[in-house]
Amino acid sequence: MDGCGMEMPKYQSFKVVHALKIARIVRDGEGQDCESDGSAMMTPEDKGYTPMKLEREYMNKHKPEVGGYYVMYEDGYKSFSPALAFESGYKRI
Repeated sequence: MDGCGMEMPKYQSFKVVHALKIARIVRDGEGQDCESDGSAMMTPEDKGYTPMKLEREYMNKHKPEVGGYYVMYEDGYKSFSPALAFESGYKRI
C-alpha cells in the first residue's frame, strides 16, 4: 500500500534471464596480507561452470551473498537476487 492507503497496481514479470546460483564468494586478498582491489571470485553451484570474477563495482552495488543468484539480463545488465526472491519469480527453462 502507498501513503494514501490504496493498494498499488500489481505487475507480473515476463523477463528471461541467465542466472547462476552462487556456491562460494572469495573476496580479493581474503586470507592474505595484501591490499584488495574490491573484486571477488564467485564459484557457481551449477556444475560445469568455472569461477568468475565479480568486479568491485558489482560487489559494492549488489552485495552478493552465497546461496543467491548472479543474474544477467538480455541487455547485458548484471545483478544479484536473493534465493527466495529469484526462485519465487523464475523457473528454469
